[in-house]
Amino acid sequence: PPDLPPPLPEPAVEDIRLETVLAALSDPLRLRIVRKLLLESERFDHTCGWFGLDRPKSSLTHHFKALREAGITRQRQYGLERRSHVRVADLNARFPGLLDLVADWTPPER
Repeated sequence: PPDLPPPLPEPAVEDIRLETVLAALSDPLRLRIVRKLLLESERFDHTCGWFGLDRPKSSLTHHFKALREAGITRQRQYGLERRSHVRVADLNARFPGLLDLVADWTPPER
């Protein structure tokens, strides 16, 4: 939609590096976030609350920032909320099959 706020700063597609993406995904919580977005999200951005994570807001802010700065997610600011979605087309162009592996990953039982 044309009325979307601009994305927060993120790397250009050609600047997304595999080692940075893998480092961001090496954290189990961030891997869960990306997997949930891939498997359960609709075609719009999601707030941190949508994930149902029992973590302090400062911790979640850190994790979402790490995903955005790695080029995995795109975030937009809606008033006081930041909403996220996976940069599927960009990541599939750079690293074909990577997101399929993330989506197929089975998290350990808690």
